[in-house]
Amino acid sequence: MTDEKRGGDGRFRTVDRMLIALMILPLLLCIALKVLYTPEGSGGVDIAGAMIFFEIPAPLQPLIITESQVNSWAIMLSLLALCLYLTHGLTQKAETRRQLIAEWIVEKCEHLVGENMGERYAGYEYLVAAIMGLSAFSSLSCLIGLFAPTGDVNVTAGWAILVFCLVTYTKLQGGFLNYLKGFTEPIPLFTPMNFISEFSLPVSMAFRHYGNVMSGAVISALIGTALRGLSRALLGAIPVIGNIPLLQIGLPAILSIYFDVFSGLMQAFIFAMLTMLNVSGSFPQEAWEKRQARKERRRQRTAAARA
Repeated sequence: MTDEKRGGDGRFRTVDRMLIALMILPLLLCIALKVLYTPEGSGGVDIAGAMIFFEIPAPLQPLIITESQVNSWAIMLSLLALCLYLTHGLTQKAETRRQLIAEWIVEKCEHLVGENMGERYAGYEYLVAAIMGLSAFSSLSCLIGLFAPTGDVNVTAGWAILVFCLVTYTKLQGGFLNYLKGFTEPIPLFTPMNFISEFSLPVSMAFRHYGNVMSGAVISALIGTALRGLSRALLGAIPVIGNIPLLQIGLPAILSIYFDVFSGLMQAFIFAMLTMLNVSGSFPQEAWEKRQARKERRRQRTAAARA
Protein backbone atom coordinates (compact mmCIF):
# COMPACT_ATOMS: atom_id res chain seq x y z
CA MET A 1 0.00 0.00 0.00
CA THR A 2 1.42 3.40 -0.97
CA ASP A 3 1.82 6.25 1.49
CA GLU A 4 -0.77 8.28 -0.47
CA LYS A 5 -3.40 5.53 -0.26
CA ARG A 6 -2.59 4.88 3.40
CA GLY A 7 -2.95 8.58 4.14
CA GLY A 8 -6.25 8.72 2.24
CA ASP A 9 -7.65 5.77 4.22
CA GLY A 10 -6.53 7.43 7.42
CA ARG A 11 -8.31 10.68 6.55
CA PHE A 12 -11.42 8.72 5.56
CA ARG A 13 -11.53 6.92 8.92
CA THR A 14 -10.88 10.18 10.76
CA VAL A 15 -13.86 11.85 9.08
CA ASP A 16 -15.98 8.79 9.92
CA ARG A 17 -15.02 9.03 13.59
CA MET A 18 -15.82 12.75 13.63
CA LEU A 19 -19.26 12.13 12.12
CA ILE A 20 -20.01 9.33 14.59
CA ALA A 21 -18.97 11.64 17.43
CA LEU A 22 -21.26 14.35 16.04
CA MET A 23 -24.12 11.85 16.09
CA ILE A 24 -23.58 10.96 19.74
CA LEU A 25 -22.32 14.14 21.44
CA PRO A 26 -25.49 16.28 21.04
CA LEU A 27 -27.59 13.55 22.66
CA LEU A 28 -25.07 13.12 25.48
CA LEU A 29 -25.19 16.87 26.05
CA CYS A 30 -28.99 16.74 26.31
CA ILE A 31 -28.76 13.90 28.84
CA ALA A 32 -26.25 15.92 30.88
CA LEU A 33 -28.53 18.98 30.82
CA LYS A 34 -31.47 16.85 31.96
CA VAL A 35 -29.47 15.48 34.89
CA LEU A 36 -28.25 18.95 35.91
CA TYR A 37 -31.62 20.69 35.65
CA THR A 38 -33.87 17.96 37.09
CA PRO A 39 -34.90 19.02 40.63
CA GLU A 40 -33.90 16.70 43.45
CA GLY A 41 -36.57 14.45 44.86
CA SER A 42 -38.88 14.77 41.86
CA GLY A 43 -40.05 11.16 41.98
CA GLY A 44 -43.43 9.78 41.03
CA VAL A 45 -45.43 10.67 37.97
CA ASP A 46 -44.18 13.74 36.12
CA ILE A 47 -46.36 14.84 33.21
CA ALA A 48 -45.66 18.57 33.49
CA GLY A 49 -43.91 18.67 30.12
CA ALA A 50 -40.52 19.95 29.05
CA MET A 51 -38.26 21.61 31.59
CA ILE A 52 -37.34 25.29 31.20
CA PHE A 53 -33.57 25.68 31.03
CA PHE A 54 -33.24 29.48 30.88
CA GLU A 55 -34.81 32.66 29.50
CA ILE A 56 -33.37 35.20 27.09
CA PRO A 57 -34.58 38.79 27.61
CA ALA A 58 -36.54 40.16 24.65
CA PRO A 59 -38.48 43.41 24.00
CA LEU A 60 -41.99 41.92 24.04
CA GLN A 61 -41.51 38.92 26.32
CA PRO A 62 -38.66 36.66 27.41
CA LEU A 63 -37.58 33.97 24.95
CA ILE A 64 -37.96 30.72 26.87
CA ILE A 65 -35.53 27.93 26.01
CA THR A 66 -37.08 24.61 26.93
CA GLU A 67 -36.00 20.98 26.92
CA SER A 68 -38.02 20.25 23.79
CA GLN A 69 -36.24 22.99 21.80
CA VAL A 70 -32.77 21.86 22.86
CA ASN A 71 -33.59 18.21 22.18
CA SER A 72 -34.99 19.10 18.75
CA TRP A 73 -31.78 20.85 17.73
CA ALA A 74 -29.69 17.99 19.11
CA ILE A 75 -31.70 15.45 17.12
CA MET A 76 -31.36 17.55 13.96
CA LEU A 77 -27.59 17.71 14.43
CA SER A 78 -27.46 13.96 14.97
CA LEU A 79 -29.56 13.37 11.85
CA LEU A 80 -27.31 15.68 9.84
CA ALA A 81 -24.27 13.73 10.99
CA LEU A 82 -26.02 10.45 10.16
CA CYS A 83 -26.80 11.65 6.63
CA LEU A 84 -23.21 12.81 6.13
CA TYR A 85 -21.95 9.47 7.43
CA LEU A 86 -24.19 7.46 5.09
CA THR A 87 -23.16 9.55 2.08
CA HIS A 88 -19.46 9.77 2.94
CA GLY A 89 -17.33 8.15 0.24
CA LEU A 90 -20.07 7.51 -2.32
CA THR A 91 -19.04 5.64 -5.46
CA GLN A 92 -20.77 5.10 -8.80
CA LYS A 93 -21.49 1.49 -7.85
CA ALA A 94 -22.45 0.75 -4.26
CA GLU A 95 -19.56 -1.05 -2.56
CA THR A 96 -20.31 -0.42 1.10
CA ARG A 97 -23.22 -1.25 3.36
CA ARG A 98 -23.78 2.40 4.27
CA GLN A 99 -24.20 3.37 0.62
CA LEU A 100 -26.68 0.54 0.11
CA ILE A 101 -28.68 1.83 3.09
CA ALA A 102 -28.57 5.41 1.75
CA GLU A 103 -29.73 4.30 -1.71
CA TRP A 104 -32.51 2.17 -0.18
CA ILE A 105 -33.80 5.16 1.82
CA VAL A 106 -33.79 7.39 -1.27
CA GLU A 107 -35.54 4.77 -3.42
CA LYS A 108 -38.26 4.16 -0.82
CA CYS A 109 -38.92 7.89 -0.37
CA GLU A 110 -39.04 8.46 -4.13
CA HIS A 111 -41.48 5.57 -4.51
CA LEU A 112 -43.65 6.86 -1.65
CA VAL A 113 -43.81 10.40 -3.07
CA GLY A 114 -44.39 9.14 -6.60
CA GLU A 115 -47.33 6.97 -5.52
CA ASN A 116 -49.03 9.60 -3.34
CA MET A 117 -48.13 12.91 -5.01
CA GLY A 118 -47.32 12.13 -8.63
CA GLU A 119 -44.43 13.06 -10.90
CA ARG A 120 -45.22 16.78 -10.67
CA TYR A 121 -43.97 16.78 -7.08
CA ALA A 122 -40.68 15.03 -7.79
CA GLY A 123 -38.15 16.44 -5.35
CA TYR A 124 -40.51 16.42 -2.37
CA GLU A 125 -39.01 13.10 -1.24
CA TYR A 126 -36.33 15.05 0.62
CA LEU A 127 -38.97 16.95 2.57
CA VAL A 128 -40.89 13.75 3.32
CA ALA A 129 -37.71 11.95 4.43
CA ALA A 130 -36.81 14.89 6.69
CA ILE A 131 -40.28 14.92 8.26
CA MET A 132 -40.32 11.18 8.91
CA GLY A 133 -36.75 11.12 10.21
CA LEU A 134 -37.14 14.08 12.55
CA SER A 135 -40.49 12.91 13.87
CA ALA A 136 -39.41 9.29 14.35
CA PHE A 137 -36.13 10.09 16.09
CA SER A 138 -37.83 12.76 18.23
CA SER A 139 -40.34 10.20 19.48
CA LEU A 140 -37.66 7.52 19.99
CA SER A 141 -35.45 9.89 22.01
CA CYS A 142 -37.48 9.02 25.11
CA LEU A 143 -35.87 5.55 25.02
CA ILE A 144 -32.58 7.12 26.19
CA GLY A 145 -34.27 9.17 28.90
CA LEU A 146 -34.83 12.43 27.00
CA PHE A 147 -38.06 14.36 26.75
CA ALA A 148 -39.55 13.59 23.33
CA PRO A 149 -39.95 16.87 21.39
CA THR A 150 -43.10 15.44 19.79
CA GLY A 151 -44.62 15.46 23.29
CA ASP A 152 -44.60 19.28 23.16
CA VAL A 153 -47.45 20.81 21.17
CA ASN A 154 -45.30 23.85 20.37
CA VAL A 155 -42.93 21.65 18.35
CA THR A 156 -45.63 19.83 16.40
CA ALA A 157 -47.45 23.14 15.87
CA GLY A 158 -44.31 24.58 14.27
CA TRP A 159 -44.15 21.63 11.88
CA ALA A 160 -47.86 21.96 11.09
CA ILE A 161 -47.50 25.69 10.34
CA LEU A 162 -44.70 24.94 7.89
CA VAL A 163 -46.92 22.37 6.16
CA PHE A 164 -49.79 24.89 6.07
CA CYS A 165 -47.52 27.48 4.42
CA LEU A 166 -46.44 24.89 1.84
CA VAL A 167 -50.07 23.97 1.14
CA THR A 168 -51.02 27.65 0.73
CA TYR A 169 -48.04 28.23 -1.58
CA THR A 170 -49.12 25.29 -3.73
CA LYS A 171 -52.70 26.61 -3.92
CA LEU A 172 -51.46 30.05 -4.95
CA GLN A 173 -49.71 28.50 -7.95
CA GLY A 174 -53.18 28.33 -9.47
CA GLY A 175 -53.52 32.10 -9.17
CA PHE A 176 -54.60 34.36 -6.33
CA LEU A 177 -58.12 34.80 -7.70
CA ASN A 178 -58.57 31.03 -8.02
CA TYR A 179 -57.35 30.67 -4.44
CA LEU A 180 -60.02 33.10 -3.21
CA LYS A 181 -62.62 31.48 -5.45
CA GLY A 182 -61.94 28.13 -3.78
CA PHE A 183 -63.46 29.46 -0.54
CA THR A 184 -66.82 29.94 -2.29
CA GLU A 185 -67.12 26.40 -3.64
CA PRO A 186 -69.37 24.53 -4.14
CA ILE A 187 -71.68 27.46 -3.26
CA PRO A 188 -70.93 30.88 -1.67
CA LEU A 189 -72.95 29.87 1.41
CA PHE A 190 -70.09 27.54 2.39
CA THR A 191 -67.51 30.36 2.51
CA PRO A 192 -67.34 30.65 6.37
CA MET A 193 -67.01 26.88 6.74
CA ASN A 194 -64.32 26.77 4.06
CA PHE A 195 -62.34 29.44 5.93
CA ILE A 196 -62.61 27.43 9.14
CA SER A 197 -61.61 24.25 7.33
CA GLU A 198 -58.63 25.99 5.74
CA PHE A 199 -57.14 27.24 8.99
CA SER A 200 -58.03 24.16 11.01
CA LEU A 201 -55.46 22.14 9.05
CA PRO A 202 -52.39 23.13 11.14
CA VAL A 203 -54.40 22.80 14.36
CA SER A 204 -55.56 19.28 13.58
CA MET A 205 -52.13 18.12 12.39
CA ALA A 206 -50.37 19.57 15.43
CA PHE A 207 -52.75 18.19 18.05
CA ARG A 208 -53.09 14.79 16.36
CA HIS A 209 -49.36 14.18 16.45
CA TYR A 210 -48.85 15.68 19.90
CA GLY A 211 -51.89 13.96 21.41
CA ASN A 212 -50.95 10.47 20.25
CA VAL A 213 -47.36 10.74 21.48
CA MET A 214 -48.14 12.45 24.78
CA SER A 215 -51.07 10.17 25.61
CA GLY A 216 -48.80 7.12 25.27
CA ALA A 217 -46.25 8.66 27.65
CA VAL A 218 -48.96 9.51 30.20
CA ILE A 219 -50.51 6.03 30.04
CA SER A 220 -47.11 4.36 30.48
CA ALA A 221 -46.30 6.58 33.46
CA LEU A 222 -49.65 5.96 35.13
CA ILE A 223 -49.45 2.19 34.67
CA GLY A 224 -45.87 2.12 35.96
CA THR A 225 -46.84 4.10 39.06
CA ALA A 226 -49.89 1.90 39.67
CA LEU A 227 -47.76 -1.25 39.42
CA ARG A 228 -45.23 0.20 41.87
CA GLY A 229 -47.99 0.97 44.36
CA LEU A 230 -49.56 -2.48 43.90
CA SER A 231 -46.20 -4.16 44.41
CA ARG A 232 -45.67 -2.20 47.62
CA ALA A 233 -49.16 -3.09 48.86
CA LEU A 234 -48.86 -6.83 48.14
CA LEU A 235 -45.20 -7.44 48.92
CA GLY A 236 -44.35 -4.58 51.26
CA ALA A 237 -44.46 -6.80 54.36
CA ILE A 238 -41.75 -9.14 53.01
CA PRO A 239 -38.22 -8.08 54.06
CA VAL A 240 -35.89 -6.94 51.28
CA ILE A 241 -38.23 -8.17 48.52
CA GLY A 242 -40.87 -5.66 49.59
CA ASN A 243 -38.56 -2.80 48.64
CA ILE A 244 -38.25 -4.08 45.06
CA PRO A 245 -41.13 -3.15 42.69
CA LEU A 246 -41.35 -6.65 41.20
CA LEU A 247 -44.66 -6.00 39.47
CA GLN A 248 -43.02 -3.27 37.42
CA ILE A 249 -40.76 -5.79 35.73
CA GLY A 250 -41.83 -6.75 32.22
CA LEU A 251 -45.12 -4.96 31.53
CA PRO A 252 -43.75 -1.38 31.31
CA ALA A 253 -41.12 -2.60 28.85
CA ILE A 254 -43.80 -4.21 26.69
CA LEU A 255 -45.88 -1.03 26.81
CA SER A 256 -42.80 0.98 25.87
CA ILE A 257 -42.35 -1.13 22.73
CA TYR A 258 -45.86 -0.14 21.63
CA PHE A 259 -46.20 3.46 22.84
CA ASP A 260 -42.62 4.62 22.32
CA VAL A 261 -41.44 2.57 19.33
CA PHE A 262 -44.39 1.40 17.25
CA SER A 263 -46.66 4.39 17.94
CA GLY A 264 -43.81 6.89 17.45
CA LEU A 265 -42.86 5.41 14.08
CA MET A 266 -46.51 5.18 13.04
CA GLN A 267 -47.17 8.83 13.92
CA ALA A 268 -44.12 9.90 11.90
CA PHE A 269 -45.47 8.02 8.88
CA ILE A 270 -48.98 9.46 9.36
CA PHE A 271 -47.68 13.03 9.62
CA ALA A 272 -45.67 12.55 6.41
CA MET A 273 -48.67 11.03 4.64
CA LEU A 274 -50.91 13.93 5.69
CA THR A 275 -48.28 16.35 4.41
CA MET A 276 -48.13 14.63 1.03
CA LEU A 277 -51.91 14.33 0.65
CA ASN A 278 -52.62 17.91 1.71
CA VAL A 279 -49.95 19.38 -0.57
CA SER A 280 -50.84 17.29 -3.61
CA GLY A 281 -54.58 17.76 -3.02
CA SER A 282 -54.31 21.54 -2.68
CA PHE A 283 -53.79 21.92 -6.45
CA PRO A 284 -54.95 18.70 -8.18
CA GLN A 285 -53.20 17.35 -11.25
CA GLU A 286 -56.24 17.96 -13.48
CA ALA A 287 -56.46 21.63 -12.49
CA TRP A 288 -52.72 22.05 -12.98
CA GLU A 289 -52.87 20.50 -16.46
CA LYS A 290 -55.78 22.78 -17.43
CA ARG A 291 -53.88 25.82 -16.21
CA GLN A 292 -50.77 24.77 -18.14
CA ALA A 293 -52.90 24.26 -21.28
CA ARG A 294 -54.39 27.76 -20.91
CA LYS A 295 -50.91 29.23 -20.51
CA GLU A 296 -49.72 27.41 -23.61
CA ARG A 297 -52.69 28.68 -25.68
CA ARG A 298 -52.07 32.19 -24.41
CA ARG A 299 -48.40 31.97 -25.43
CA GLN A 300 -49.37 30.70 -28.87
CA ARG A 301 -51.84 33.56 -29.39
CA THR A 302 -49.24 36.07 -28.27
CA ALA A 303 -46.64 34.60 -30.61
CA ALA A 304 -49.13 34.58 -33.51
CA ALA A 305 -50.09 38.23 -32.85
CA ARG A 306 -46.44 39.30 -32.87
CA ALA A 307 -45.82 37.39 -36.10
